[in-house]
Amino acid sequence: MEAQRGQWGSKIGFILAGAGAAIGLGNIWRFSYVAGENGGAAFVLTYLIFVIFFGIPLIIAEIAIGRKTQKNPVGAFTSIKNTKFWKFVGYFAVLTNIGILSFYSVIAGWTFGYIFKMLSGDAFGYQSFVSNPYFEIGLFAIFLIFTAGIVYGGVEKGIEKWSKILMPLLILIMIFLIIYANFLEGSSKGLEFYLKPDFSKITPKVILSAIGQAMFSLSLGMGLMITYGSYLSKKENIFVSGTTIALLDTAIAIMAGFIIFPALFSMGGNPQAGPALVFEVLPKLFMGMPGGQIVGAFFFVLLSIAALTSTISMLEVPVAFFVDEKKISRKKIVLYATIFTFFMGLPSALSQGTVEIFTNFGLLPASICSADFLSHMNFIFGDFAVVLGALFASVFVGWVWGIKSATEEISEGSKNFKKIAFLWGFFIKYIIPIVITLILIRLFGVI
Repeated sequence: MEAQRGQWGSKIGFILAGAGAAIGLGNIWRFSYVAGENGGAAFVLTYLIFVIFFGIPLIIAEIAIGRKTQKNPVGAFTSIKNTKFWKFVGYFAVLTNIGILSFYSVIAGWTFGYIFKMLSGDAFGYQSFVSNPYFEIGLFAIFLIFTAGIVYGGVEKGIEKWSKILMPLLILIMIFLIIYANFLEGSSKGLEFYLKPDFSKITPKVILSAIGQAMFSLSLGMGLMITYGSYLSKKENIFVSGTTIALLDTAIAIMAGFIIFPALFSMGGNPQAGPALVFEVLPKLFMGMPGGQIVGAFFFVLLSIAALTSTISMLEVPVAFFVDEKKISRKKIVLYATIFTFFMGLPSALSQGTVEIFTNFGLLPASICSADFLSHMNFIFGDFAVVLGALFASVFVGWVWGIKSATEEISEGSKNFKKIAFLWGFFIKYIIPIVITLILIRLFGVI
């Protein structure tokens, strides 16, 4: 059974795969526009604080659950506390991954399509592009096929092998784009916006946005790190590996800001452009730069790689569940899960002006999300389910499994962890659940 589940072949393989799972469109697309909307440097500083005090403790906790049980989220929760509620929490995590993968792959398809749009010199027509059913469905399907092909190869020969290729490539492209963007005339204004905090802009809204972004960016509350942790041997240092994954993930987000804001300000762009920043504003700005077609294409290659490293991990969670609990072969379940996700994602792909009922779905109030089906899926799975999942994980470790038992698991392979275990346990048991509850209240517009 162990051979069928698979195991990481090396420590660096796990770290790169774990970082890849966390690194995605949330680090580049979402981080940039949320930072732009929330005051630039003031938001960045707040975000960094919450990554350190919230993100790192939670990522360590989730990896520890996985390594202790050597199982997917359903098996992991129930092997420690076998009740109907915690079984439901495990299923909730599996469903969350499928839900996010279904709409996330649609957006990922846009990033892939934009590589060719930029190379052709067409930086315009975003709305006509996303409302074309042939482009939408075709690109969505292509991205799912890329994802399935890697997961099909298994843990070591598929996910780990490709993470070792994709992550260094992503970092190299980012370094190239940072150098390019910061030599543009007027880029210093972007750096000032990004690096010089105006402390008066740190409001309750900015604080809660920063916490939410930290959770989203690190892919917490989805069972991803539980699943990846389950392929980890007892000799590995969870504290070091978890901290490294969180810092790598954060470094990519910070590097993205060093690309986007200098480029944006050099061309007189508006940092408060919102979600359209990457797909509408930046392509037009790239086309006004020397060599902008090639630079723009590189930027969307970067986005596509970041998206792919995340979609791989989202598909792996349901695959691990069926391999562990239902004893279905990896190759069969990758095929079945991909087909299911494709059909689940079709309404999102057709909701940007193609099909009226999905474009103006309007089930949730406008104060919570936009009327289209993709925005509904983003709110339900990408916001609400992820934050609720992080609450479940912190309560489970702090109050059900127990800080003492969790500390013993983490200390195996990390002897020095006991020196900071009290502080870690205090945040997991008390501080994080309270703050996550505040985020959930904010999601529904109460505060």
